[in-house]
Amino acid sequence: MRFLSLKIGYRTLKTAIGTAIAILLAQQFDLMFPASAGIITILCIQVTVKKSFRTAGNRILASLLGLGIGMALFSLLGYSPLAIMLAILVFMPLAVRFGIQEGFITSMVVMMHLYSSQRMDLPLVLNELALLVVGVGVALVVNLYMPSLDKELKSMQEQVEKQFSKILRELSYYLRHGESDWEGREMIETPGLLGKAIELASRSVDNRLGKREEDSYYQYFVMREKQFELLERMMPIISTLDIQVPQGHQIADFLEKLADSVHPGNTAYRFLDQLRVMRHEIRDTGLPTSREEFETRASLFVLLREIERYLFIKHELGKNEGEHPQKQSASAK
Repeated sequence: MRFLSLKIGYRTLKTAIGTAIAILLAQQFDLMFPASAGIITILCIQVTVKKSFRTAGNRILASLLGLGIGMALFSLLGYSPLAIMLAILVFMPLAVRFGIQEGFITSMVVMMHLYSSQRMDLPLVLNELALLVVGVGVALVVNLYMPSLDKELKSMQEQVEKQFSKILRELSYYLRHGESDWEGREMIETPGLLGKAIELASRSVDNRLGKREEDSYYQYFVMREKQFELLERMMPIISTLDIQVPQGHQIADFLEKLADSVHPGNTAYRFLDQLRVMRHEIRDTGLPTSREEFETRASLFVLLREIERYLFIKHELGKNEGEHPQKQSASAK
């Protein structure tokens, strides 16, 4: 009963089905070593569509290279273990040189067929090529289906926005009160979350034949990663403020508005306008009356520059997406 409750992954299911189909086709075509077609299919099924195509190409090239090396050495040294050893020693540096070393196993399968058959005639060579075509072809066809990752990406997007909102709210609180009991857990968790999200978004891109630049989720998470670097730079600026000044409370109010507006929609241009107005208002206030107030206000101006960069990153993403109105963007309302 426990076995029946185990969940079978889609890649495992595709591998099982693809292997069976490849062996069946090889048998129907009356090919020698039909099980090898199934092995090639197993090796070519990858986690993404693009990776499957790259792997398939590399394995075909590696197999042809191995076939050529094997035929040359078997002709010179006969069908002996020494010839196999030298074939491997010659093959690996060349495969690494051409970047096709992942096809080593496939090439060895082809070479061992020559060794086992003790011959190198045209029918056997054509048989090996047919096995490659069947194994690789089935793997590519089966691997064209990839489940959508949009649900997971949307969930990660919501988690990231929740973390950003919390961080901005805590920065606002510290500016307003000069102290906080916040443990900073979000600052520790967010980099890992963004890394996983970017990896997942990259996999989603590789499951399609479009360009990476056209994927809105990938752009979105890269944008948030850049913004998070600025949040990390804001932290020490705010934590080293010695005294409370009215300008700090004004910026705290602004950060709280930002915290309430962390969402996929691009309204950064509105906040950039508000930021410029606030900067002018702060400049027009009276001069500092003490050195501590001067240093605090200087730090606040540095903080304003970091906030402006934070907003500008989001603003630029919206401009770039505006150039491609046909896309259904993850960062447009």
